[in-house]
Amino acid sequence: MTRTDIYKLISNTNDNLENYILTVIDGENTGAKAFYSDGKLIQELSENGFFEKNIGVFKNERDSEIITIAGQKVYAEKIGHEHKLVICGAGHVSIPIIKIGKMTGFTVVCIEDRPMFANDARNAGADQVICDNFVNALEKIPGDDDTYFVIVTRGHRSDQECLKSIAEKKHAYIGLMGSRRRVAIVKEQLVSEGSSREVLDRVYTPIGLDIGAETPEEIAVAVMAEIIKVKRQDERKTDFPKEILEVIMRDNSSENCEDPGKVLATIVSRKGSAPREVGTKMLILPDGGCIGTIGGGCVEAEVMRRGREMIMENETEAIIQHIDLTADAAAEEGMVCGGVLEVLMEKI
Repeated sequence: MTRTDIYKLISNTNDNLENYILTVIDGENTGAKAFYSDGKLIQELSENGFFEKNIGVFKNERDSEIITIAGQKVYAEKIGHEHKLVICGAGHVSIPIIKIGKMTGFTVVCIEDRPMFANDARNAGADQVICDNFVNALEKIPGDDDTYFVIVTRGHRSDQECLKSIAEKKHAYIGLMGSRRRVAIVKEQLVSEGSSREVLDRVYTPIGLDIGAETPEEIAVAVMAEIIKVKRQDERKTDFPKEILEVIMRDNSSENCEDPGKVLATIVSRKGSAPREVGTKMLILPDGGCIGTIGGGCVEAEVMRRGREMIMENETEAIIQHIDLTADAAAEEGMVCGGVLEVLMEKI
């Protein structure tokens, strides 16, 4: 079994289960790795079966953090699935919401029953566009704890159809555009048809943070700011970016040369002020490029330098890179933030 196999499990596993990647980050078993799902050890990558011998002390239902197993530090990373943004409607407000949604890391699905407007959504960069009536289209979207629904259709009837369907699905957020009076009418009608008042009372409306937005672009900023706020209040698990997973699992070797490998950098702890949170990832490529960011500036430059070194020297052991951003060190680099980071760097 290789490290790549661990990431294939992440890509293919049931997202509704409690899934963890466990990595030893110090001591003689540094770099040992395991995939733990639904309370069971699924796969292990180690020389001596460290996790199989000691997994009994691991308890799930925890956030991503550094824990101790058998006297060794282990980064227990709770893996979430991709954050999905489902936009009902592809009008003038939807287009900038699609663009900002993509910029902020969401997989964006747009539903629109008018072909011309559906094309606008495709051109704006939506990952998937479903051109169908809203009821049929929403039947194809199961919803889950990481799905964010935005209802910005062109009319009262379409809003009602969308909200009725979405209210019966798992969701992280439902936002509905419209005046208070119009929304109140929609809600009361749905309650009379059997929809849950409790769910409808949690709908974010008027949609978006109150920043005095007027233009479609300003409204999109307000909507996405509200969604990001909700997302950050529920940091149950770590995002594993789809684009990083895809590159890790891609075979870049050929008949004439082997893939020199890549280095996955993950923030596993931080103290004080730091640009990104625990679990943030960046994949360092052999050509000197990278996918993702762990915060930019001198932090990222140092991690990239060390990652390229690991690739060129064919270093196979995982390491922890310590980054000091405390006041004095940060001041020397002209940085405004401080703190201390630990970054796990693994050759893949």
